[in-house]
Amino acid sequence: MERLFGLKKAGTTVSTEIGAGLTTFFAMSYILFVNPQILGQTGMPVQAVFLATIIASVAGTLVMGLVANVPYALAPGMGLNAFFTYTVVMSLGFKWQAALALVFFCGIINILITVTKIRKMLISAIPMNLQLAISGGIGAFIAYAGLKNAGFLKFTSDAGNILSINNKVFSGTQETFHHGIETVVTGGGIVPALQNFNNASIVLALIGLVITVLLKVRKVPGALLIGIFATTIIGIPMGVTNLHLSSAFTFGASVKQLGTTFLAAFSSQGMGSLFSDSHRIILVLMTILSFSLSDIFDSLGTFIGTGRQTGIFSGEEELRLEAEPGFKSKLDKALFADSIATGVGSLFGTSNITTYVESSAGIGAGGRTGLTSVVIAILFLASSVLSPLLSIIPTAAIAPSLILVGIMMMSSFNKIPWGDLEEAIPAFMTSLMMAFAYNITYGIAAGFIFYCLIKTVMGKAKTVHPLIWIVSLLFVINFTVLAFI
Repeated sequence: MERLFGLKKAGTTVSTEIGAGLTTFFAMSYILFVNPQILGQTGMPVQAVFLATIIASVAGTLVMGLVANVPYALAPGMGLNAFFTYTVVMSLGFKWQAALALVFFCGIINILITVTKIRKMLISAIPMNLQLAISGGIGAFIAYAGLKNAGFLKFTSDAGNILSINNKVFSGTQETFHHGIETVVTGGGIVPALQNFNNASIVLALIGLVITVLLKVRKVPGALLIGIFATTIIGIPMGVTNLHLSSAFTFGASVKQLGTTFLAAFSSQGMGSLFSDSHRIILVLMTILSFSLSDIFDSLGTFIGTGRQTGIFSGEEELRLEAEPGFKSKLDKALFADSIATGVGSLFGTSNITTYVESSAGIGAGGRTGLTSVVIAILFLASSVLSPLLSIIPTAAIAPSLILVGIMMMSSFNKIPWGDLEEAIPAFMTSLMMAFAYNITYGIAAGFIFYCLIKTVMGKAKTVHPLIWIVSLLFVINFTVLAFI
């Protein structure tokens, strides 16, 4: 252990690292139940997604621990899985197999920019306030998704604001719809409001939120996971939790279902369909770019934010990253581990893999080496026998965890100088647009574009890194193309 992880040099022990691994696992294990629920809305078999989540998390976290020797855990990213489901599949119309192919291309791009100096350059290119806004904005996005999934919000729209029904232009004179109403798109006239708490599922979500909040503020280890299980149990007498275990929800069935998603990215409905329509090629390229940008910035924020605070990635490490070629620094190796995990995840059937901010819980518990990551990987592997629970855990039990994770990620807002409009406006556009547009990448785009505009007007255009200008231009091209598709 000492020779492999350098425990004494890091000032830690085996017991401390094991405890840190347990802490991080319980802090992030909600993803085992949340990710299948989100990706399952695309038509993917949830049992297969459950196993794919475990396999990808184990693979990425083991590389992080054994190669980079840092205490970080990887799993399908919250926000990135929402982008996969609600934007790529539901809004842009890609099949889930094609979406996995897009994630695979994103993984290849991430590997390429990691082995070159591009990802290193991005670390120094993105202004700190925009990094903070990205992290906080993802939190706002996740919290908003949790509020919606809990059923706390309702939306009202009059007929004049309805743009389309079932992806067809709406006419106020139309009274019937073949096969019923599946999707409704409205304009800016839609009004949100608080739901009436007269539904058992909504009441259960509220109870779960209170329980999870109390556990979290009391710093109970595994508060999110305990909250999920407690809410599920409370939902039994309320009639929300269905205890019927289908024969389909077994470990064997999960393995069988994995055959549906394994290498689906390379099927005729996956990669074979991406470039078959010339009219959608630009959309495909822009979506890959969006996946890549979101994945890159999510991980960079976690590494830089937690690493600086704990000394795992010191200022010296960042200087080595920028100055030395190859993979000599811990941060170099950690970025590489993060980049290959997404490709692995897409092969088995899950969205982008990213480094989890919940790793800070284990770091706070004393984790300093890759042994912490190895412990987390072992726990993920052991959790594969929990797959039958997916059939009984209601959405109302998952939603409170989303809200709490969002709140925790929004803590980065307090470091942004809101009194300085030159910094506050790009930060606002970055963070709030993520939640209001329900799209992480659009928030990043808005922040970058306004940052460039403001710096130009203030006579500081030369202070903007060339990469920011390039990415902003790509975003402008992306929006222009989408406007005419």
